[in-house]
Amino acid sequence: MGIQAVVFDIGNVLIEWQPERFFDGVIGADRRRAMFAAIDLHGINDEVDRGGNFHDTIVAAAKANPDWHDEVMMWHDRWIEMAAPAIDHSVRLLRALRGAGVPVFALTNFGIQTFEIAEPVYPFLDEFDRRYISGHMGVIKPEADIYQMVEDDCGVPPGGLLFADDRIDNIHVAAARGWQTHLFEGPQGWADRLVAEGLLGKEAAA
Repeated sequence: MGIQAVVFDIGNVLIEWQPERFFDGVIGADRRRAMFAAIDLHGINDEVDRGGNFHDTIVAAAKANPDWHDEVMMWHDRWIEMAAPAIDHSVRLLRALRGAGVPVFALTNFGIQTFEIAEPVYPFLDEFDRRYISGHMGVIKPEADIYQMVEDDCGVPPGGLLFADDRIDNIHVAAARGWQTHLFEGPQGWADRLVAEGLLGKEAAA
């Protein structure tokens, strides 16, 4: 089956998402490692991505971990510094696909409020034909339900979707459902895949 739509993850595909790097720069690598060992910050972030209130979830985590209160609050107060910078080549690919008339969707684990924070900073987040934001859906990747919801809404059969994501667990579930997939390890590899699929010419993918 030919590709009828391209599906982009956002974190680490279109925007770098590196909380550890942020904290290394602010509190040092040793203290960051100790904090991440003591607190499941990525698990807490999953609660936000499922639709939990961003402010309330992080405040509760900070209060539950008084030894790390100020550092945990940075996850809220300085969140946009963790979600940076944009991956410019990937953004160009998104726009090139749209310019070529290829429908482009987003499928991302992202909180309701954090997405609202990101939108004015990254205008390309408003350029998808369809957006599937986990916070609004109440389910996160790699749970099968989120892929089913995309299929039910977009009207494209699984084999007609080409999905790029940086996490292999997310890729495996999509592939098991019959989606065409690409494990994102950098924008050049993604560009090469889009060229190989005949979706973009080499110049457009540069």
